Amino acid sequence: MTENPTDSAPATQLTILSFGFKHGLPQEADVVLDARILPNPFYVPELRPLTGRDQEVVAFLEGQAEFGEFLARVEDWALWSWPRVLKAARQSHTLAIGCTGGRHRSVAVAEALAARLEGKVGPLTVRHRELL
Repeated sequence: MTENPTDSAPATQLTILSFGFKHGLPQEADVVLDARILPNPFYVPELRPLTGRDQEVVAFLEGQAEFGEFLARVEDWALWSWPRVLKAARQSHTLAIGCTGGRHRSVAVAEALAARLEGKVGPLTVRHRELL
């Protein structure tokens, strides 16, 4: 029996990266999505010092119809595209999600998307460039 060369190939790593457009596009991005179309928690004084990892920010965004629709559409696209990424036999694939400063909307979308994709794609990591 001959071994299939893809059996020993490492799994493609998916990275979901949040970033702020005002700090420039991430060079490692394969796909860039723009979350600036979502309502901005930055303009809510009590949410401004928080990040998209804080429950208050998440609750604010989840209360906006656009957030749920944006997230669902991104998830659908990610699941549609994933087999095509695998077919290309790439070691890694970076899906970058940006908002203005990279602290609220993009972070919340990245975290929620990762939770939805867990177990549906290969190895998955989440990075928040502006929260380092």
